[in-house]
Amino acid sequence: MTAAEFLYEVVGKRRDVRSEFTGEPVDPEVLRRVLTAAHQAPSVGLSQPWDFVLVEDGGTRRAFHGHVQAERARFAGSLSGAAAKVFDGIKIEGVLDAPLSIVVTYDPARGAPAVLGRHAIADAGLYSVCLAIQNLWLTATAEGLGVGWVSFYREEFVRELLGIPAHVRPVAWLCVGPVERLAEVPDLERAGWRSRMALDEVLHTERW
Repeated sequence: MTAAEFLYEVVGKRRDVRSEFTGEPVDPEVLRRVLTAAHQAPSVGLSQPWDFVLVEDGGTRRAFHGHVQAERARFAGSLSGAAAKVFDGIKIEGVLDAPLSIVVTYDPARGAPAVLGRHAIADAGLYSVCLAIQNLWLTATAEGLGVGWVSFYREEFVRELLGIPAHVRPVAWLCVGPVERLAEVPDLERAGWRSRMALDEVLHTERW
């Protein structure tokens, strides 16, 4: 298999994991490789505006899990009919199933005030953090780890829980760990929440 073929295979295998964690610990050397790859992501003005908070403590993860379940209930309360029924059967996180959480943050003050390339697009720094997350996700997949991005939380809660400075934004709470397998079909598609769109449905030439 060529390097290109392997990369395409990893991209195709990557999943947002919620249910398949084995609970086994992450090998420290593997974790270091994955974090190194994340830290090698391109960033606007070479600002590298990310930090990675490793969370293994059971008490911290239980506190976050409780917050997530409250947010899940809040969202569920906004649904009705078929959507409510489908959502009721969807598992939204693996906070207590995965042995490790990695919280990725964005520091807009990193490299400021003159961040080369950010003067016209304020969110360019946030985009940089997302590139680091993608690097982490793909290399974790290549290493046989699953990753799940938890988005049912309030930033203020995570900031206080982890002692994150007021000006730093928590961007992603990632559940990370060895998995039994990676699902062939993404969870939300399998559950009937949404179906994937074909490339041609979102492809434009020259103009919208």
